[in-house]
Amino acid sequence: MFLLGSVAAHAQADNLGAVRSALRNGSSRELSQYFAATVEIGFDGDKQGYNATQAEIVIKDFFGKNAPSSFEFIHQGESQEHIQYAIGRYAGRNGTYRVFVKLKPSRGAPVIDTLDFTKE
Repeated sequence: MFLLGSVAAHAQADNLGAVRSALRNGSSRELSQYFAATVEIGFDGDKQGYNATQAEIVIKDFFGKNAPSSFEFIHQGESQEHIQYAIGRYAGRNGTYRVFVKLKPSRGAPVIDTLDFTKE
């Protein structure tokens, strides 16, 4: 039982580390490897659902217009329902954004279900 918990925590840390790296590098391709089949993406409260391919295009467009200068997670957690989340700060060409990432359980490792950018 303890081993299962540590494997799940390790998978969460690995995925969040990879997501952080993709956001820091402005790599939609790298980030899309962690997308669920459908992803909710929001910009300043305007949210829409996309399939993984469309979501990659939307994020690529965002990165193209707002190339990152830095990204860091400032808080991470998990709900009682085992939904993992992280809040970060994305500094880009057009300003700073608060980023909310929600990962839902999937076979193997958690995948990105929600990605929300709010300009600060």
